[in-house]
Amino acid sequence: MNKVNYCVAILGSIACIIILFLTSFKFVLYSDIGFYEKEYTKYGVLEEVKMDMQDVLYVTQEMMNYLIDKRDNLVVETVVDGQQSEFFNEREKLHMQDVKNLFMAGLMIRRIAFATLILSILILIFRKADLKRIISRAFQIATLIVGAITGVAAFYISRNFIEVFLKFHYLFFDNDYWILNPKTDLMINILPEGFFYDTIKSIGIMFGCLLGILLLITVILDMVRQRRKQ
Repeated sequence: MNKVNYCVAILGSIACIIILFLTSFKFVLYSDIGFYEKEYTKYGVLEEVKMDMQDVLYVTQEMMNYLIDKRDNLVVETVVDGQQSEFFNEREKLHMQDVKNLFMAGLMIRRIAFATLILSILILIFRKADLKRIISRAFQIATLIVGAITGVAAFYISRNFIEVFLKFHYLFFDNDYWILNPKTDLMINILPEGFFYDTIKSIGIMFGCLLGILLLITVILDMVRQRRKQ
């Protein structure tokens, strides 16, 4: 196998895996508002914020739209404890601006990964490489490496979630706006620690399934190719 082709295929495979991960992230967070409804019911969110489910879900949708730039601001009016009021306070808005920056960076990374994947395929075509063979092998190798790393990370996170959660915030945020007070900040009450754990778990399962499906496809393609050679 030509080394250049192999390196290009590995690069394309890594780009594909990045796409799968970020797509899993977006799918879990944006495909079904019912996910949030189940989580809010599970953690008794309505009692904490003294709001109806419909109002909490409305706030959630507006917040998530803001994070992917489908809304300009977080001035969201709703009913809290029977009173019409603005849901997000200034500290929460400042923190969510930082979170939005991360979301937008993630979307940009996914676009770059798409471009890298397409470019890798075009290079392999230009070099007249055996696409089915080289892409299958490269993806299998990349998947095994990423799978091993992901497995170790998942094991550690499942047993040290709070530690990882805090380190993540210290790493990606250069201020303390993310440190919210349940007595004064409503957002932390609709997004408790358990919600983040469940969300990460769902993303991991989705990512693992997508990765497994593509890995299975490459294995089947290899088997078919081997049989044709016989």
